[in-house]
Amino acid sequence: MSVSRRTVARSVRALGVASASAALALGVAGSAAACDITEFSAEATCVGDSGVITVTDVDPAGVPATVTVFLLNNGADIKKVGEQVVKGTREGTTITFEEDWKPNAEYRVHVKATPYVDEDIKPNLTTPATSCKKTEKSSPAPAPSTPSENPSTPAEEPGSPTPSASESESTPPADTSNNAPSPAGESNLAETGAGSNTGLIAGIAAALVAVGGGAIFFGMRRRGANSNR
Repeated sequence: MSVSRRTVARSVRALGVASASAALALGVAGSAAACDITEFSAEATCVGDSGVITVTDVDPAGVPATVTVFLLNNGADIKKVGEQVVKGTREGTTITFEEDWKPNAEYRVHVKATPYVDEDIKPNLTTPATSCKKTEKSSPAPAPSTPSENPSTPAEEPGSPTPSASESESTPPADTSNNAPSPAGESNLAETGAGSNTGLIAGIAAALVAVGGGAIFFGMRRRGANSNR
């Protein structure tokens, strides 16, 4: 049984169509595996007290891509943060943009890898609601002191003397008028009157008594003599 030319031609044509379809499918698959926007991700994080924006490229083909980050305000670009080239790997390659971002700020991250990707990462990046700088915690207020059972002694006014415990409790006040020691010999003079005018007055009185007695004696003697005549 012989095979006609028409059958052979038909078989060759079918094989060509299958080969072309396979090549097209492989080409599309290769393009898709080479680079895709879904392989990129962005995140706002902190390094100490400083903010950073990181972009990770998980691309097994390792196609170089240019990543550009913009700060947005009401949907419009107001600042270009930076631009870097990243070459992805299967495990993922991460690049870092130093940016002191504010809480709840919005950023647009654009990726361009010719001829595969030229678009933004969706959705736009929104930073956390808390900034990286840590605020110092205020020290807690001291707890109110519990009043003691025994009330404390009221404070004395400045400048007033503070008696010691030994003086105020055990030692009576000294009597300076009676207990002061007198010099030696002064007590005997006080008892005899030699230390005052008492001796002088007594001597004068004795002399006057003696003179008066003598005058009376001589007067009485003279009167007796006159009466005998």
